[in-house]
Amino acid sequence: MRLDPVLSRVMRAGLGALLVLTSLFAPVVAQAADARIGYIDSARIWIEFKDAAEAQQRFERQVQGWRDEAAEKQKAVDALKAEVKDQAPVLSALKRQEKETALTRAISDYESFVTDIWGTNGRAAQENSRSTEEIIAVVRRAVEKVAGQRGLELVLDVTSGFVIYADKSLDMTNEVLAELNSATGSAR
Repeated sequence: MRLDPVLSRVMRAGLGALLVLTSLFAPVVAQAADARIGYIDSARIWIEFKDAAEAQQRFERQVQGWRDEAAEKQKAVDALKAEVKDQAPVLSALKRQEKETALTRAISDYESFVTDIWGTNGRAAQENSRSTEEIIAVVRRAVEKVAGQRGLELVLDVTSGFVIYADKSLDMTNEVLAELNSATGSAR
């Protein structure tokens, strides 16, 4: 029979704690309900914003140039390897050493080039970061301008995957694209 008074006290304490928590979070929930929110689709912006598409194409052309240059360096290494292998038996020790030194230099040149371009902080990563940051800054300014015009307090990106549902009326992607294209004088 002693269990009932203890259980009763625990339930009253739990109910009291729930009431306290509810009173603490009620203003936060009410304020969140009044928040003015919009969203964008950054993947669509990257595709449809002409400057972003052009920056991506420039970067891809640059990467292709680096790939072509790396392929040429690899060809030179392969040719020297074949030359050393084929001619080693007939070359003097001095000439063989010269060919092997040239091969070592070509391998080093190739590896250095690959590291300089595609290494952790290589030119490819730097160039991609630079061009991406420029576009992001332009997009951010356009988002901020449209959000200000709409009186929004928060803008989310549906591309991130964190937005599970949003009313289409909150989508400001078209307005941001219009702002970006009018600001840069381009239309797609």
